Parts: sequence; structure tokens; C-alpha cells
Amino acid sequence: MSEAHTDPELAEQEPEVGRDQHAAPAGPVANLVVALVVVALGASGLVGSALLGLGTAAEPAAGTWPFLISAAITALGIALGLLARRTADAERFSSSVWRVAAGVATMIGFVAVIDVIGFEIPSALLAFAWLRFLGGESWRVSALGGLGIVVAFYVIFVGALNVPIPHMF
Repeated sequence: MSEAHTDPELAEQEPEVGRDQHAAPAGPVANLVVALVVVALGASGLVGSALLGLGTAAEPAAGTWPFLISAAITALGIALGLLARRTADAERFSSSVWRVAAGVATMIGFVAVIDVIGFEIPSALLAFAWLRFLGGESWRVSALGGLGIVVAFYVIFVGALNVPIPHMF
């Protein structure tokens, strides 16, 4: 046992060490791969938003804001790639990556069906799945939260703001 832990006063002064602080660093190759993925996502966003139309500064079109965000993502991905060799605080991929993959997969499913059946059912299922399986909430909180989120979104976006999103009711 270390000397710091035998003296109660010194033990109180030491910061607690969480298990995340012991994760192995990712290394430059993993950092570069992540940077390339970020750049690819940003570039695809640039292309997609340009296809929506950019408009002008005085009269922006549907793709203006997504284009600016995608440009920032691309620039940050390039910066991350340039710093890949010097970055030592990125963690190595672990089993928690599957939770992120599950979140992305459910979002892709949501986007795939929203035009077909409206946003209500996919939104409720997405919120439920994220709360229950990714967030670890109880069945009751997940079910009520999923329904509550849909009701709130419906009231705000469909009822109050009259946003043209696909909906059933």
C-alpha cells in the first residue's frame, strides 16, 4: 500500500482515479482513421447540402446552414488528422463502441421510415430504445419518456410552428 493511503490527511487530498483514466491511448493510426471518418462525414454533408441549394448571404437556401456546419466538421477533421501523431489523450476503441454503433443504426432506421409512416411512431420507438437500452432507464421511464417526447415535439413543431414534417395525425 502506498504511503499516501496510510495517512488519512494525504489520502483525502489525492484525487479519485476513475476506471476511464486507465484506458490505453488509441495511438496515431486510430487517431488518423477517426480523423478520416470525420472528414468523410463532413465532405458528404458538404455535397448533400450543396444539392439542397446554398442561396446567398442575403437569402439563404435550405442547404446554407448544413453547409456551414459540414464545412466546420470537415475543417475540424483535417485539424484532427494533422494532430493525429501528437494526440495522446484519445482512448483506444473498446466494447462501448457498440453502443454508439447501435445509436447510429437506430437513427438510420428512423430516417428510413419517417417519410413512410410519419415521425410519431419512429420517434417514440427511437426515444424508447435510446432511453431504455442506451441510457439504462427503467421500462416505465423509457415508455413515458418516449411518448412524452413525441407529444412535446408534435405540439411544438406541428401545432405551434406548423413545420412541414411527415406526420400521421
